[in-house]
Amino acid sequence: MSHKTALVTGITGQDGSYLAELLLEKGYLVHGLVRRSSSFSTGRIDHLYQDPHERAPALRLHYGDLADGSRISTLLEAIQPDEVYHLAAQSHVRVSFDEPEFTGSTTGLGTTRLLEAIRMTGLPCRFYQASSSEMYGTTPPPQHESTPFHPRSPYAAAKTYAYWITRNYREAYGIHAVNGILFNHESPRRGETFVTRKIARAAARIARGEQQFLHLGNLEARRDWGYAPEYVDAMWRMLQREEPDDYVVATGTSYSVRDFLTLCFEHVGLDWERHVRFDERYLRPSEVPDLIGDSSKAARELGWTPTVLTPELAQIMTDAEVESPPALRGDVSTRPQEDSILTAQDQSPR
Repeated sequence: MSHKTALVTGITGQDGSYLAELLLEKGYLVHGLVRRSSSFSTGRIDHLYQDPHERAPALRLHYGDLADGSRISTLLEAIQPDEVYHLAAQSHVRVSFDEPEFTGSTTGLGTTRLLEAIRMTGLPCRFYQASSSEMYGTTPPPQHESTPFHPRSPYAAAKTYAYWITRNYREAYGIHAVNGILFNHESPRRGETFVTRKIARAAARIARGEQQFLHLGNLEARRDWGYAPEYVDAMWRMLQREEPDDYVVATGTSYSVRDFLTLCFEHVGLDWERHVRFDERYLRPSEVPDLIGDSSKAARELGWTPTVLTPELAQIMTDAEVESPPALRGDVSTRPQEDSILTAQDQSPR
């Protein structure tokens, strides 16, 4: 068992919750950064909570914001982490077109604030940056570590900045910093407004007679979808190597949104074409047609390979919705949703 200490930003998101579980299983003391809100946003990690009045908890949460560099420095000084996993961001691609400045400040400059705090405090910690396949944009697949970036959204542009500033701090200051270029990865903990979760949830609700239609945008865009619990293992493996480097994490397979619809709806005995309606509001101003990752470097150097591919993933997510308790079955059909392609990261506390 490890006796290391880790700081995880975005710990209340999909990846943050799975990463916290993994690190706790490995014996880490885990600190999480959460944004102050008038309502709790810790649903994905509530099962990890321990009453601090009864024992010294292995999971500890701290209020903080990526816009507040002084708070980040103070926390780093107090926590003294061995590893920092930076997952938090404004990670909604469609929203990034509406809020480009905010996206740049959190998703891009937030990474700079963390790295600068590490540099200024002199902590000998290792740093993981959650980079995104969205950075590749329209560059033809398959995409690997040497593939040129062509970001097609403010989110992707901010992630590209974060990628390069991470490399800059590694090369200029010798910080042990890595970029994990993760392709789309999903799970039952994916946010309800992202397309894979929305599809899986709609399939279950329509099968129960609780919903009639699902509105989506571009069904032809193709993505490389993997399973989030496997991808956080790759994050951890990157920081265990003695030499920092950057890695693509992906399955190497390609499925369209239409394919994912078919997989989820057929799993509950439905024909999706009877229930899906097109809505142009869910189209992006600039689309990304096809992302397929080449993770051979991760397999070779990290010993990481995916086992859950899109067909099994669709079943896992749909089964989770079918089995969800009635109290968790709120109607999300009219809530604002991600455009028909979700982001590679959904780490920010919501």
